[in-house]
Amino acid sequence: VQLQASGGGLVQVGGSLRLSCAASGTTSSYSIAWFRQAPGKEREFVAAIRWTGYTSYADSVKGRLTISRDNVENMVYLRMNSLKSEDTAVYYCAAGRAITSSLGRLESYPNWGQGTQVTVSS
Repeated sequence: VQLQASGGGLVQVGGSLRLSCAASGTTSSYSIAWFRQAPGKEREFVAAIRWTGYTSYADSVKGRLTISRDNVENMVYLRMNSLKSEDTAVYYCAAGRAITSSLGRLESYPNWGQGTQVTVSS
């Protein structure tokens, strides 16, 4: 499984971005997640979606970020609205056979993309 994240950029506080994650290989039964890592901080869970469509979000992004997937095109998206300066980070997509109770755990995802930078400026 290979993953390619894209769509990052520079946006002002309150703005929007849509990140994309292109997956190659057999990922239709996998869970796909977005994690992020800010400078000097640990990588943290943002959102995940199971192959069933079940979604999970970190509390800090609920109501502002929306994860979705297109199993036909092997794409996963992260729509980011009402962006805050604290959303600034490198965003990574990851794939694995995570079950519902482990969607937010780094170790549930053995496959990672290269990351895309999101910078939210005031």
